[in-house]
Amino acid sequence: MAVDRFGRNIHYLRISLTDRCNLRCVYCMPENMSFEPTAHLLQYDEILTLMRVFVDLGFDKFRLTGGEPTVYPDIVDLVGEMRGILGPEGRIAMTTNAVLLPNLAEPLARAGLNRCNISLDTLDRERFKAITRRDRVEDVFAGIRAAEEAGLLPVKINTVVVRGFNDEQDVVDIAALSIDNDWHVRFIEMMPFGEVADFQQSQIVTEQELIERIECALGPLEPMYGGRVIGEARLFRLAGSRGHLGFISSVTQPFCASCTRARLTADGRLRLCLLRDGEVDVLTPLRQGATETELKAIIRDAVWHKPWGHGLQQNVIPVGRVMSQIGG
Repeated sequence: MAVDRFGRNIHYLRISLTDRCNLRCVYCMPENMSFEPTAHLLQYDEILTLMRVFVDLGFDKFRLTGGEPTVYPDIVDLVGEMRGILGPEGRIAMTTNAVLLPNLAEPLARAGLNRCNISLDTLDRERFKAITRRDRVEDVFAGIRAAEEAGLLPVKINTVVVRGFNDEQDVVDIAALSIDNDWHVRFIEMMPFGEVADFQQSQIVTEQELIERIECALGPLEPMYGGRVIGEARLFRLAGSRGHLGFISSVTQPFCASCTRARLTADGRLRLCLLRDGEVDVLTPLRQGATETELKAIIRDAVWHKPWGHGLQQNVIPVGRVMSQIGG
C-alpha cells in the first residue's frame, strides 16, 4: 500500500503514454507544439516494468492518457500486457478524443480495457474546428458509438468549458445528450498551466453558471448522492434522463481531501498533484538499473510527500508543463 502523510491511500495511477496528439485544442497545446524525442519517453517495456511495481504497491486503478493514447504504437498489445499484470479485478480506463476509436474500440475491449472517457467540447462542427483546430467531430461521434458497441461502459463525455468558445448553447446541447443516452456527461473547469495560464484563468466558467444555464434550457437538475462529490464530480440528473451530468470544479471547488491519484508522465516523472510542478524522476533510475525493490522505495517516498492540494488560491500556478505533457 502507498499512503501519503495525510493518510490518503494512493492507489490510482494515470499513465501518459505519449505527449503527441492528433488534435490541437486551444486550451491544451499550441498549433506548433514541439514534442519530445521518442527516446526521451517511457518505452513499451519500461511502462510494463513500472506497471508491475505500482501493482505490487497496491495500485488497482489505471488510466491511460496522453497527449492522445490511441496514437501510441501497439496500444492494443500494451493494454493486453497491462491486463495480464493487473489481473481481472483491477480497472484499466482511457481518456481519449475518440477520433481513432471506430477501429480501436473493439480490439481494446478484447485486450482488457474497461471503459473510456471521451473528450468532446462542442457538437457544432465549426466550433469544434475552432477549439481543436481540426475537422473531426464526426469521427468523435463514430468513436463514441464504437465504444458503446464494444462494451466500454459507462461511456463518459468530458467537456472542458471555455468562456467565449463553448459556454452557452454548446453546454446545453451536450447536457441534453444525457437525456436519451446512458452517458455520463461531465463539465470540467479549465485549469491553468504554463504559458497559457493567464488565458485559461480568464476563461473559467464556474459550476454555478453552468447549472443555471442548463436548468434554464432543460429544466431542474436533481442532485445525486445528496450533492456529495463522488470521485471528483458532483452528480446531477435531468428528470427522466437515462444518463447523468457531473461537474468537476478543480479550481473553484477542489476535492483534494479525497484525492487518491498520482500521474506518471510520458517522460517518466511521477507527479503527485496535477496543479503543482513537483515531480520525481523514475525513468532515470530505471534506466540506470534500479531493481523493482528500489523503484518501490522511490515511489513510496514520493507518495508520502504528496502535497495536500493545489495552490491556485495563493496564485501558485504550474508553469513547467502544459496539460498534454502531464496527461491530465
